[in-house]
Amino acid sequence: MSDKSAHDKSVEKSISISANETENSTGDVRSNCQGVVPLSSRLEPWMLRLCKGTQLGSLVQEYGSPLNILNDRAFRRNIARLYQVAESQQLHFDLFFARKSNKCLAFLDVIRELGSGVDVASEPELLQTLKKGITGNRIVCTAAVKSPQLLDVCIENNVTIVIDNPDELRIAAYIACQKNQVAQIALRASEFEHEGTTLESRFGFPISMLRNHFYQLMKQEHVSAAVKLVGVQFHLDGSCVEERVSAIRELLPLIDHWRTEGHPIQFLDIGGGFPMSYLEDRHQWSSFWMEHARALMGQRSPVTYQNHGLGLIAVNEQIYGQRNCYPCWQSPVQGEWFEQLLDSQCGLNTVADAIKKRNLELRCEPGRSLLDGCGMTVARVEYRKQRTNGDWLIGLSMNQTQCRTSSDDFLVDPLLIQSQVTESSQSLARKRPPMEGYLVGAYCTESELLALRKFRFPRGISVGDHIVFPNTAGYLMHFRESRSHQFPLAKNIFLNESQNTIELDEIDRS
Repeated sequence: MSDKSAHDKSVEKSISISANETENSTGDVRSNCQGVVPLSSRLEPWMLRLCKGTQLGSLVQEYGSPLNILNDRAFRRNIARLYQVAESQQLHFDLFFARKSNKCLAFLDVIRELGSGVDVASEPELLQTLKKGITGNRIVCTAAVKSPQLLDVCIENNVTIVIDNPDELRIAAYIACQKNQVAQIALRASEFEHEGTTLESRFGFPISMLRNHFYQLMKQEHVSAAVKLVGVQFHLDGSCVEERVSAIRELLPLIDHWRTEGHPIQFLDIGGGFPMSYLEDRHQWSSFWMEHARALMGQRSPVTYQNHGLGLIAVNEQIYGQRNCYPCWQSPVQGEWFEQLLDSQCGLNTVADAIKKRNLELRCEPGRSLLDGCGMTVARVEYRKQRTNGDWLIGLSMNQTQCRTSSDDFLVDPLLIQSQVTESSQSLARKRPPMEGYLVGAYCTESELLALRKFRFPRGISVGDHIVFPNTAGYLMHFRESRSHQFPLAKNIFLNESQNTIELDEIDRS
């Protein structure tokens, strides 16, 4: 676990990641660790340089294990790509970074510099964003549960509130009335019809309710005088383009009607869910699920711990269930996916044209896809032990909440970076036999697996080596991190290659 709290106040230091270090490194960084059915990660150049250099161990030594290492270059690129797509369609467009996807404050500095917006999901996120100099009109609040205190701060600072339910609307209106202000709101819609099926969601107003009871909703006490309806928003689970087109198709006529009733609706917000790919190879992705199915049916050795199904189950040599994992390989992604959405037919027009002809602004709230390529999590190997069945358990100084979302597993091969001591002991390294096993963490539960997949270490693995989980900036680092057992949270450092420096993020200095 992160064990260097004395460094909370350290701000910046020089590092050296030279071209020579990269060139003199031997072998592919992926070769020391692979799944028994490989799933090779996409790696940004900065990740490769750091993993092939000599600084990784000293950074973990200084800041503790696990350590989150971040870089904002890909963040800027991913944001620019979405604006470029919208500009090519001559579409009035704005982007609001989903702050909940990563807590580091350095990303807010980039957002402020670029002039984009921020989507906040809690009062601390909102206060931190305001403190960074991002004004309320560049913030949208989509918190699943909004306390009166959060609503008060939103109204005070002219933050657009995405309203989820009638009680929230009533309370926001009451607070605005008490403050003699007008709350800027967008209504969150849900339960759209798609191919004969209702898209169920616990969030937002069913669109049938908005059609049939909009006037009663807006005529609640204080509402008509204290709120201004400036937008309509939805957020769908997953990344299906066709489902989003169905939602847009249902909402546009409602927006037209509400505008005729005097509501100054300025934007349609399609939420997040912009897809990304973690993996290099689509064939590895399909091969993994094929081999996993064979393992569940007893046709090969397990590829997961105790043959964990990852959402699937075998019954009478048939596979049932649904994968409970993020689709780590998919296509199209990011900008290409956005292009496909905008080019989709929506009545007699494309989605882009239908929005343009109404002079609406299109908004979105991506998180994970903007952070693609922006971070990795490093942990130190503390022990190895072999079970009676031959499998090894590799104990790392971290816990599973520090690289996990709501999915069963993060289906990407980590990297094994051998320590300099190990690499210098060539005779010892040659004697180390290959090993296969699982990465386990520091929580005192039988279920404390850092990854459910089984890994192969062709050159073995030693105490003091480091495991790198690549591309973890989006949700994986922070979404579920916990201080159970009183372990400190992982430190977060930013790598600035142009200045050859690293800096502890402000979130760890406050």
